[in-house]
Amino acid sequence: MAKKRFSRTIDEINQKIKKGNVVVVTASEMTDIVKKKGPEKAAREIDVVTTGTFSPMCSSGSFINFGHTKPGIKASRVWLNDVPAYAGIAAVDVYIGATEPAEDDPLNGVHPGQFKYGGGHVIQDLVAGKRVELRATAYGTDCYPRRDLKKKVSLEDLPNAILLNPRNAYQNYNCAVNLTNKTIYTYMGVLKPNAGNANYATAGQLSPLFNDPYYLTIGVGTRIFLGGAKGHVIGPGTQHNPHVKRGENGVPLSPAGTLMVMGDLKQMDPKWVVGVSMLGYGCSLAVGVGIPIPIINSEMARFTGIADEEIYTQIIDYGNDYPKGEAVSLGQVSYGELKSGTISLNGHEIAAIPVSSYVRALEIANILKDWIEKGEFLLTQPQEMLPTVR
Repeated sequence: MAKKRFSRTIDEINQKIKKGNVVVVTASEMTDIVKKKGPEKAAREIDVVTTGTFSPMCSSGSFINFGHTKPGIKASRVWLNDVPAYAGIAAVDVYIGATEPAEDDPLNGVHPGQFKYGGGHVIQDLVAGKRVELRATAYGTDCYPRRDLKKKVSLEDLPNAILLNPRNAYQNYNCAVNLTNKTIYTYMGVLKPNAGNANYATAGQLSPLFNDPYYLTIGVGTRIFLGGAKGHVIGPGTQHNPHVKRGENGVPLSPAGTLMVMGDLKQMDPKWVVGVSMLGYGCSLAVGVGIPIPIINSEMARFTGIADEEIYTQIIDYGNDYPKGEAVSLGQVSYGELKSGTISLNGHEIAAIPVSSYVRALEIANILKDWIEKGEFLLTQPQEMLPTVR
């Protein structure tokens, strides 16, 4: 008689968390466990696998309510530390995007631009407890007659501040090289001429969506680590695209799924929400994201046991092809190769440079592991799953 395949529910895992006998490991640890014991035995022994990633995530920003004034104002233009925020929402609601530069930034007028301060830096300053200058102008209405406002505000002063990022935690991303004869400046960092370096993103086997490639446990309402606090997935991110070629293990071979995430900015830590200046490209925000993967069956154990050597991405020329919208693969490379520090392209050894921090990603996975083991973080049953293909 065949042995019954193992399965459990998220509720059953939460009961173990509450009782203090849950077994949690990081995705890096799970890789070794599955390799030694196989997915079926690993599923019976491990309840939760924690993941993490820390990287510049341009599609990020914060909704801020700066409070009603006396007399009232319906702001039409708003700046925070001279960085424009979008005010076309309501009287005192604004959204500041991570990539918005300061209004007087020379941009790439002097190339390569330094982009010293932007929306991501404003968000980090607020989270760090610093006071920022709020300026607002308005056209005046009968109910909101005030036409201008200038004051210093801190995160504590703001009635509401929410980190709401339209596209985070990309599931796989390109390996970028530059085949032109000049240095170029991109969102993947500085790329030397003639394939002088290869830059890559994501934390490989630790990255959240690599550990649930078909989004079987991640969906609307999934509780996550976001910026050092507890946040939630609120839907698929912009550019979410599960319809890409995948390996036999189910892992996408090119950029695929993304997450829209939200959390209370007032609970976050500036260590995990960091303003970034990308030479010659622009401003951004480095965000820490971690997701617990419930091991509900052996399939999820197998997915969380996939190693860097089994995860592949495409090498893309950002000098010629990418700017033209023609991202033709020059070859395929594993994250095991990338993390070794060098890859081979056309018979030449090229230095591989991470844009993401694996060290920080592992720290996030361990923090999340600690929260769960202490009973401070329960898993959630998604209300709706992300779009996928099987």
